[in-house]
Amino acid sequence: MNLVDKITKKQIRTDIPEFRVGDTVKVNLKIDEKDSRGNIKTRIQVYEGLVMAIKGSGVSKTFTVRKVSGNVGTEKTLPVNSPRIDSIEVVRLGKVRRAKLNYIRNLKKTPKIKERANKKEN
Repeated sequence: MNLVDKITKKQIRTDIPEFRVGDTVKVNLKIDEKDSRGNIKTRIQVYEGLVMAIKGSGVSKTFTVRKVSGNVGTEKTLPVNSPRIDSIEVVRLGKVRRAKLNYIRNLKKTPKIKERANKKEN
């Protein structure tokens, strides 16, 4: 194991659940806000949406989440190992046959994604 692998191994988060493209996730993001006095307050903002893509591996692994609010679609690309992510919760397991769901951007209706059967743990 070389020096780069040793350094990056410490930075990889182990508290993130396993999720795939097509899953619906809730991402709890830490947001810093300044008040009128200049004090910085940190709050948690929930961003819930469909995982459209997962790129990279290791420390540089990122995922794209898309949500629609008020008939406007928004996307966020977030690093999996970011300290700004408080937690990730998998809401629904989706079954898709593509690695990237970029075609969802052009759809007029909300996509119907089948639910994936949950694996039973013995």
